[in-house]
Amino acid sequence: MNQTAEPTPARFGQHGRLESLVAGLRLVAIGLWLLGCLPIYIACTPWDAAQNLANRVFWGGVLRLANIHVRVHGRVSRLRPLLFVSNHASYLDIPILGSLLPGAFVAKAEIAGWPGIGLIAKLGRAVFVERKRTEAARQKEELTKRLARGEPLILFPEGTSDDGNRVLPFKSTLFAIAEEEIDGQPVIVQPVAIAYTRCFGVPIGYLWRHFFAWYGDMELAPHLWEVLHMGRLTVEVTFLEPRMLSAMGTRKAAAESCHKAVRAAVARSLSGLPSP
Repeated sequence: MNQTAEPTPARFGQHGRLESLVAGLRLVAIGLWLLGCLPIYIACTPWDAAQNLANRVFWGGVLRLANIHVRVHGRVSRLRPLLFVSNHASYLDIPILGSLLPGAFVAKAEIAGWPGIGLIAKLGRAVFVERKRTEAARQKEELTKRLARGEPLILFPEGTSDDGNRVLPFKSTLFAIAEEEIDGQPVIVQPVAIAYTRCFGVPIGYLWRHFFAWYGDMELAPHLWEVLHMGRLTVEVTFLEPRMLSAMGTRKAAAESCHKAVRAAVARSLSGLPSP
């Protein structure tokens, strides 16, 4: 009986000339798109609404050029102040969420120095945070200011990227900002689940998924080059029910509650089950 075998890692890394040509053209197109959008980014910097629109248009263009299709389940909350918390499997999560959400990413400080990505993050008004306790108060003040002016924040509470097949525990310390009231209003937390589900129109299995997930000691440039060789990638993004930290109890309980909801939604998507 003939069976369709799932492609294994051994089958990758041996690309034909046509695939490499297409990948090269995609890379050049993304670079030109970035250069073309820079003046718009700079012009929009003083206005939050214009900056949010520029972010979404820019990242939407990157996804099209990279041949990435995003399927959305659920709705983005309109409540404010708002904190999005999402699982994190790859640098691809940035354009995916950036094309869908208003607001700014909360990123680790070292990203500011990364070539290309650091510049884009700065233009997109990302908040860079350090892991030093001495910086905690200043950074919390900056995050509070962003929320106070109605700008949602986008956070990856795993603290690192996972392998795309599981969701690492959420760090409760990163939920500290949700403990504050902003102008008398509690911070709303909306969990978001990202799952890489199909490539070439075929469900991605366990062995495939790490070609899209970026974690551990993987190098960025070779990984991106492999991604650009792939066929159309389908990503499922599920927006889950917004919640208040006060309704979940402690900061630790909030982290566990959001982790449980995101993990279940990722598992559903990877299994091909419909979102509730």
